[in-house]
Amino acid sequence: MFRYNFIYELKLLLRSRWIQLLSILLLLLFGFSTINGKSKVVKREVDISVAKQEVEETDKAMLKLLDSVEQGLEVSVPSWTIPSSPMAVGNYHPRVAAMDPQPMAFISTGQADLFTHYIKPTVSGDDFALNFTEMTSPVQLLFGSFDLAFVIVYLLPLLIIAFTYNVLSSEKEQGSLRLLASQPISLRKWVFQKLMLRFFWLSLLVTLSLVVVILVAGVQPLQWSGILILLGLALCYMLFWFALAFLVNIFVDSSAKNAVSLIMLWVVFVLLMPSVLNQVGNTLYPIPSRTLMINEMREHKAEATKRQDEILDNFLRDHPEYAINDSTQSRNFYHRYMASQKVVKEELKPIVDAYETQLQKQQSWAQKLQWISPTIVVQESLSQLAGTSTADYGNYRKQVMAFAGQWRAYLTTFLYNNTPFSQKDYLSLPQFNYQAAKSNSVFTSMLVLLLIAILLIGFGFAVQGKTQQKGILSN
Repeated sequence: MFRYNFIYELKLLLRSRWIQLLSILLLLLFGFSTINGKSKVVKREVDISVAKQEVEETDKAMLKLLDSVEQGLEVSVPSWTIPSSPMAVGNYHPRVAAMDPQPMAFISTGQADLFTHYIKPTVSGDDFALNFTEMTSPVQLLFGSFDLAFVIVYLLPLLIIAFTYNVLSSEKEQGSLRLLASQPISLRKWVFQKLMLRFFWLSLLVTLSLVVVILVAGVQPLQWSGILILLGLALCYMLFWFALAFLVNIFVDSSAKNAVSLIMLWVVFVLLMPSVLNQVGNTLYPIPSRTLMINEMREHKAEATKRQDEILDNFLRDHPEYAINDSTQSRNFYHRYMASQKVVKEELKPIVDAYETQLQKQQSWAQKLQWISPTIVVQESLSQLAGTSTADYGNYRKQVMAFAGQWRAYLTTFLYNNTPFSQKDYLSLPQFNYQAAKSNSVFTSMLVLLLIAILLIGFGFAVQGKTQQKGILSN
C-alpha cells in the first residue's frame, strides 16, 4: 500500500503541477530573501569599514601633531584639540566599538534594524546613556525585513497549508475515497502516509532550493555548518505544520473548513501569540518612562555642575595618588568635569538599574514562555544563529559599556597626573574586540519542535486506538 501511495502521490503532484509551482516559488522566495539579507550585511560591513578608516586617518593626523608638539614646533589647530591633552585624545580620537556581522547574519535581520552596529565612546560621554538605537522607517519596523527568517517563519507555513489542507476532503468530495475502501489500511494511516510523502517532497524541494540559492549567493565554506543547522530547524518547523494538517484533515470534514481551520491556527501561532506575550510582558513589567529618566539625569548633572569644585576636592581626597601631582594652578575644566561625572553616574545608577531590571524581566518573561508557540521558538533560534537576537545586542551593549569605562579610566589617569599624552602612549590605547555570544539553544529548539510534532501525530492515532475501527472509511 505504501508503494502504491508513493507512486500515486508523485503522479498526482506532477499532474497538478504542485512540484513545479513550489520549486519556482521556493527559488524566488529564498533567492530574493537571501540577496536582501546579504545586501544588509554588506551595508553594515561597509559602514563599519568606513568608520574604522576614518579613525585611521584621524590617528595619522594626531600622530603628526604629537610629533610637532614634542619637537617644540608651533601647530595651527585650536588648543583644546591638541592631542597632547588626554581629553582631546579621548573626545576627538575615539576607537570604533563595532559589532561585526556573524557568518550567518544574512538569514535574519533580527534586532539589527533597531540597534546600531558600531559606536565611538568618548571620555566625556555618558556610558550609561550610550545610544544604541538607529533611525529607522516606521513602515519597515511594522512589516519587518524580507529575509530568510521571514520566509521560513511566515510564508513557508502558508505554502504547507495550501499543499495539505484537502488531502482527505478532496478524495471525499470527488467520490474517489470509496474506491479505496477495499484496501486493508485505516483512514489515519492512509492520511498520514500521504502527508508524510508530501512532507518528503516539500523537504526535498526546500533543501535543493536553499542549497542552490546559497551556492549562487557565494557562501563561504565555514558557513556550511550553519546552513545545515538552518535546514534542520526549517525541516522541524515544517514537520510541526504537517502534524497540524494531519489533525485538521482527520477531525474536520470539508476542504473549506480545513483551509479556514489551518489559517486560524496560522494566525494564532504566528501573529496572535507573539503579540499577546508582548502585551502581557508590558503589563506585568512596565518599563519606567525613558523621558522622565533623561530629565532626571539632566537635573543631577545641573546640580553637580554647581558644586564641581567641592566634588573635585572630595575626589582628590579619595584618590591621593592623583592629589600628589595636583595643584590649584593645574586644575582645569576637565579636572572638575570628570570628577562630577563620576558622582553623577553613581547617583543615577539606581535609576538606570531600575530601567534595565524591568527590561530584563520583560525579556526573561518572553524567553520562558516562547515554548508555547513554535513560531517564536523558530524566530528566536534563527536570530541567534544569525547573531542578531536581543541577547546578542545585549551582550554587545555590555561589552561597549565595559570598553567605555576602560577608555575613560586609561585617559583619566593622564589627566589627574597632569601627564601629557605622547606618541609612545598611542600603542597602549585600549582597543575594542567584540566577542560573539555562544548559544546552544538552537538544538534544543529543534528537539522541542520534533517532540511537539510527534505528540500531535500520536494524538491523532490515539483517538483511533479507542475506536478500534478498521477500513479506509473508518473515523
